Amino acid sequence: MNSKLVSIECPDCKSTRVNKNGHKAGKQNHICVDCGRQFIDCYQTHQGYEDKIKKECLLMYVNGMGFRAIERIKGVHHTSIINWVKQVGELLPNAYAPETIPLVGELDELETFVGSKKIRSGRQ
Repeated sequence: MNSKLVSIECPDCKSTRVNKNGHKAGKQNHICVDCGRQFIDCYQTHQGYEDKIKKECLLMYVNGMGFRAIERIKGVHHTSIINWVKQVGELLPNAYAPETIPLVGELDELETFVGSKKIRSGRQ
């Protein structure tokens, strides 16, 4: 029988003195005898989402959906969507500085109502 002996190497110290150390997330976990580092031999990083999914999530956000609502529908974690919105926002140009400053400003009615509301103690 021809069987190849696969030598596992520690990612830190490059030592080949490695022992099996149980399972982690369904994968074989190893420990280095020399430096004590624990690792899995077949670690694969997340490959990311397709551009189509990103565009759909961003379009849903622009149309007024919340991050967690998009997460429930598309199955994409809300922090991923937040990061995509930040990335797209950095590509936008900065707001222009107006040449003239307006003399009159407009306030929302609710703001003035809340600002003048009196607090009653003990009664509603």
